[in-house]
Amino acid sequence: MSIWQKNINKDFLLKGNLVKAVFMLAIPVVINNFLQTMYNLTDTFWLGKLGTFEQAAINLVTPMQNAVINFGSGITTAGAILISQYMGAKQEREAKSVANQIFACAMIFSVVCCMLCFMGIPMIVDWMGADSDTYAHSVTYLRIVILDMPFLFMVNIFQATRQSQGDTVSPMLLNFLGIILNMILDPVLMVVFQLGVAGAAIATLVSKAFVAVIAFSFLCNKTKPVHLDVRYMKPEKDKIKAILSLGLPSAIGGCAQQLGFLLLSKNVFFYGAEAMAAYGIGNKVNSLLFMPCNAVASATGTIVGQNMGAGQPERAEKGYLLCRNMMVIFMFIGGAIMATNIVSTAVVSIFSDDPKVISMAAEFHSILTFWCWSMAVYNVTNALFRSTGHTKITMLVDICRLWVIRFTIIWIGENLLNAGVYSIWYSVAISNVIAAGIMYTLYRTGVWKKNRVAVR
Repeated sequence: MSIWQKNINKDFLLKGNLVKAVFMLAIPVVINNFLQTMYNLTDTFWLGKLGTFEQAAINLVTPMQNAVINFGSGITTAGAILISQYMGAKQEREAKSVANQIFACAMIFSVVCCMLCFMGIPMIVDWMGADSDTYAHSVTYLRIVILDMPFLFMVNIFQATRQSQGDTVSPMLLNFLGIILNMILDPVLMVVFQLGVAGAAIATLVSKAFVAVIAFSFLCNKTKPVHLDVRYMKPEKDKIKAILSLGLPSAIGGCAQQLGFLLLSKNVFFYGAEAMAAYGIGNKVNSLLFMPCNAVASATGTIVGQNMGAGQPERAEKGYLLCRNMMVIFMFIGGAIMATNIVSTAVVSIFSDDPKVISMAAEFHSILTFWCWSMAVYNVTNALFRSTGHTKITMLVDICRLWVIRFTIIWIGENLLNAGVYSIWYSVAISNVIAAGIMYTLYRTGVWKKNRVAVR
């Protein structure tokens, strides 16, 4: 065990210095999120070398893949909430039981969904409005990459169980191995063997499978307090009920968001393949800036969950405020720098040689990063509510942010202001700001203090 991991244990999270706890939890998650993002960025980089249509094809169908993944991730989200609170309450047997129930449910779900999606992909891509130049690329990529679902869920379960216990280093190291393999396979399969988009999908599939095998072996390590054990995989009514109560709202909210993104992608594609490529590049580049925010939100969930489980709501709120305020300042300064034209153009130029795509991607990137501080409020507060079991609230706000606020702004921009693709660009930023205001208002009501996770 490393010195880093020794410093992060349940007693430290419950009694130690909160600033140190946040950094010890968040820094490995930042690196881990960066490695996860590199899977997509590596594909984006090499697809950009192949052409705009190949790049647009992948960006068009990515939300469909994410919709299924996010629905299943609701299950692992519930597991992370329950495990962190059980660990805070020093009920390790219950934590282990939840982990095994989550594993069984997630594996069954991933296999069934994988088969159903594989059969329905051509119909979905056709509905998306893909033309002859993008249809074949989209179907090929999605049909291969959807096969990685069981492997992805395996890694997600490993990450959820370890992070809920305060170990953020192991998932980081595991994903580092995966991205190295992916970065090697991408150019070999796409360029050397000339497999194009199929090569990108195969590289991702092989990399995820490799990491999943290692994750499974770690999950079976009986020296850890939370590990896989077939004796605990027999369905337990109370555990499954708790998982569904917490997980379904997160699953529905995440799935609804991604389905909204799917429809949003269809709207973007209306403006052409260049707009679609620009939208994909802008989103993936912006995700780099959001990584520290997402990492600190993850740290917030672990700290709040364990302290609420230990009956320490004041310390839980103190940890939340520290995380939120720290990230608002960071995101405001970082966003202002990234939003400048010279920086924005230089960054997006890495992923495309098409002048029109670069121009559109830089504009979208600048708009979103200038207002990215709002996501610090949104994500960290969202983590506060999730970790106290209020996943129905986060589900409703997630759905409202996209389906009500964002699409309303797009309709106004396109039909009343004739703003064209800028309607979509600005709808993303404005909806994030409004949703952040809603989450902050809900925090002020104090409803989160009623812990809905029964661990005693």
